[in-house]
Amino acid sequence: MTAGRMTAEGQNARRTRDAREAAARVQSGAAWRGFCDALARAGDVVLRDASPADPLDRAEGFRYLTRLTRLALEKFVEHADPLHPSFYRLSHETAKIGCDNPDSCYLNAEISGEHDYRLSGTRGSVAYLGFGSYYGAYGRPGPSGCSGYLEADELALGPGGHFEITLSQRRQPGNWLPMRPDSCMLIVRQNVLDRERETLADLRIERLGDPGPPAPLSPARLGLALEDAAGFVAGTARLFADWAEGFAAAPNTLMPLDPERTGGAHGDPNIFFYMGYWQLRPGEALVVELEPPECSYWNLQLNNHWMESLDYRHHPVHLNKHTAVADPDGCVRIGVAAQDPGLPNWLDTAGHARGTLGLRWLKARSHPAPRTKVVKLGDPTPE
Repeated sequence: MTAGRMTAEGQNARRTRDAREAAARVQSGAAWRGFCDALARAGDVVLRDASPADPLDRAEGFRYLTRLTRLALEKFVEHADPLHPSFYRLSHETAKIGCDNPDSCYLNAEISGEHDYRLSGTRGSVAYLGFGSYYGAYGRPGPSGCSGYLEADELALGPGGHFEITLSQRRQPGNWLPMRPDSCMLIVRQNVLDRERETLADLRIERLGDPGPPAPLSPARLGLALEDAAGFVAGTARLFADWAEGFAAAPNTLMPLDPERTGGAHGDPNIFFYMGYWQLRPGEALVVELEPPECSYWNLQLNNHWMESLDYRHHPVHLNKHTAVADPDGCVRIGVAAQDPGLPNWLDTAGHARGTLGLRWLKARSHPAPRTKVVKLGDPTPE
């Protein structure tokens, strides 16, 4: 018997033991109490010394935990079966994670590297469409990253923009998205430059073979799902609070982010990030100057301290390659302020005094550094 086989058998034995214990905890009610207790402890992230104590920031921090809880229950309780995968949204207008892009429609599905899948649909007309398989998860120990990536420009398309993609460990003919044995999530990103003119892709995912109908909910499955959900809430909150606190050490600047760092957070490998922290007094504006490189897409957006995009439904808090106005010299000058600073491009702080700032270059040939400076709103020429 090989060491690898012994390890696999040991892992199976541990899963069986964990399942028995989880079932017993559901039966006794301990699983629910543990879930609630873990959520209470997650609140320590909002209250720790490095987190802002401003009433708005603190209220948004606790609302953030409620949003993460909603997303965690969708992910681990409602859509957690890799034999019967289904798409759900892990970031949207009222639930946001890690500098979520207001121009993006994110779709997620739970998968397993132990199985093969078919992803099918029609291309639509969005500016960018990317498919990534990922391993690891927020709140879980162990490595996390991207196991395969495929974008729409690489797809062989049929009539009407129809396509099929096979997800598997072994290479397949045609459109193929690689997985690893520990791949556990599919993320689809659709970036829109002009929502009034572009059409989202229409997508469906299924496991190959005949899995039969889903089994009824088991106590063991629910017990483990509650543990995973609570770990996701706490782990996600800690991860991005740590990022924000690091950015806050150099306020009102934008710094390049290590691609390995974003990859470990299940980012798009085609994106190069600049991230920062903005903090303004009344009457101040932050001016950001960009020379956008040749790229498929770029955007600049404002987030709160918890790295949630500000409310883009009701405030101008982001600009992209299509919506930004460039000067004759090609420079894009953007004013971040509580009121219009008199520049062609304005990002509204929407009642906030601080937060994080994200700049994405997508498939850029170069990564020119942005420039920033703080000015008084009353200056006659804020640029």
